[in-house]
Amino acid sequence: MSLIEQKFQIPLQQGGQRVDKVAATLFVDFSRAELTGWIQQGMLTLDGAIVKPKHKVLGGEWLHLQAPQDVGEMWEQAEQIALDVVYEDDDVLLINKPAGLVVHPGAGNRSGTLVNGLLNYRPALHTLPRAGIVHRLDKDTSGLMVVATSQRALRTLVESIQQRQVQRSYVALCEGVMIAGQDVDRPIGRDPKHRTRQAVRDDGKPALSHIRVRERYRAHSMVDVQLATGRTHQIRVHMQSIGFPLIGDSQYGWRRIVPRGADGVTVATVHGFPRQALHAAKLRFQHPRSAETVSFSAALPDDIVRLARVLADDAD
Repeated sequence: MSLIEQKFQIPLQQGGQRVDKVAATLFVDFSRAELTGWIQQGMLTLDGAIVKPKHKVLGGEWLHLQAPQDVGEMWEQAEQIALDVVYEDDDVLLINKPAGLVVHPGAGNRSGTLVNGLLNYRPALHTLPRAGIVHRLDKDTSGLMVVATSQRALRTLVESIQQRQVQRSYVALCEGVMIAGQDVDRPIGRDPKHRTRQAVRDDGKPALSHIRVRERYRAHSMVDVQLATGRTHQIRVHMQSIGFPLIGDSQYGWRRIVPRGADGVTVATVHGFPRQALHAAKLRFQHPRSAETVSFSAALPDDIVRLARVLADDAD
């Protein structure tokens, strides 16, 4: 049976917090419930000692996880899947993910995912937790993802993301004409009524999105969004919360608005857009080996380019 093994040092500023809460901020690939279970079973230890989930840490200790990998999480099936590789070296792999590609296997998606393709492209990724995946994109969001291809890179990139040192910039097309950009600082948590959705809620985790207007059309806008945090569905939830849901995002309030008097092409293009109009356009981070700041970009995909062109033609 495969073994999950990860180790992180607890930041000093987290001293005084419960060990299960601290673990959830460090071992981002796993749920708090999973981590709590491993603490109780002695598979997640504090400086080598078995402690209770409510144990208060001092800061500076080491959390060491050694746990059997669940069969449902064993991603050992390598598949030939076309990958758009933007850059690669011994430590990182930059992928331009197309819309429609699921990132990792799960219920209903045991194969045909980005992870399956990565295991075929880089077989050594079998040795890394989550095959080196350090952040995710929704199935129907296109754009850049960085994948760690070494243990050093995995540790460094996870820490950089936790410390908000990885800059992730997106382009989105939304309903409504935004007069000016804004910073949306609203906590996000699971929607209590719809378990597959997220929502703005007072008891959620902090979430901050910097939104700037790129183009305005008659009834829509193109915006640039830079994430200061990385909550699930963050941009989609924040855009809905301020009254500008993304085109195509029926899960988060898309109203299928079209400009008054729009021609048939415009109506068909907007109404028929098959996904949320969201693209991860830029990534900027410190390279885990050289420590140099590196930046990568991915051009807008054809479907978003066509949608923007149709909206621009309508506005002329």
